Amino acid sequence: MPLNTPNTLKRERLSTETVNALTFQDYFMRLETLAISQWEWTGLPPSVEEHFIEECLCEIGYCLYFRDEIMGDLALTTTIGPKLNVYNIPVYRRAYAANGYSLERDNTNSVLIYNNYLHSNSFDTILLFARRLYEIERTIDVNVKAQKTPILIATDESQLLTMKNVYKQYKDNEPVVFGQKALSPNSLQVFQTSAPFVADKLQILKRQIWNEFLTFIGVENSNTEKRERLVTDEITSNLGGVEAQRWTYLAARQEAARKINAMFGTNISVKPRQDWTALLAEYGPDNEEKEDKPNE
Repeated sequence: MPLNTPNTLKRERLSTETVNALTFQDYFMRLETLAISQWEWTGLPPSVEEHFIEECLCEIGYCLYFRDEIMGDLALTTTIGPKLNVYNIPVYRRAYAANGYSLERDNTNSVLIYNNYLHSNSFDTILLFARRLYEIERTIDVNVKAQKTPILIATDESQLLTMKNVYKQYKDNEPVVFGQKALSPNSLQVFQTSAPFVADKLQILKRQIWNEFLTFIGVENSNTEKRERLVTDEITSNLGGVEAQRWTYLAARQEAARKINAMFGTNISVKPRQDWTALLAEYGPDNEEKEDKPNE
């Protein structure tokens, strides 16, 4: 899109509140997209949507797999009744969809798929991570802007509008700043705020929080700023945390797949989309960095 289009100019004039909201929304959508893309379901009937299963598990914490006499197998959002079996699993379920579809089921003809063994969603945690990343990103923006305009202007109220126009020219990188002839240098004061540049440190912090989120959803990551110095023990230690977190989701999904296969005669399975092989090959014992030893 050309830079001088009305839409582009409109975006240039976004208010601070709008930029805040857009930044948070951007991070939240990126994080949720990552979270719901980590699992690969195979053997699902054509009537069952993989992405919808993961959306439900991420946002609600569970969904219902069942068989409709006309539409075939479905996996939909569901309400659950208060009656529980001996393992605290709801007996009554009512599947529903946004188009008005609704069907009652129970534990004899449907299977609840859970996000984890606590039956909780990932939505709340994604909100927290998005909030942290948003705060850091906007702080970086403010810090970078402070390097460009590290000044505070004090002026008479009668010249406030004039000074706003003068400052706008300065902010917009005008080579020459024009002021009214009546503008008096005695009527204003300029103070240097001398904001320290910390955007580089905040960028490191942002990457650390991003990697912490990747660990939370079970995605391998270096989780360090000194990747070139890592040795096998450090890599395998981090992979252990990632794998443990990955199992909190995988175990619940695999249990649901086994129950679905037993009840409906399907051959459904689920696995992570990410493979450990590449990272283990890169950082395996044969490739471990070793300290140089003096020749004996």
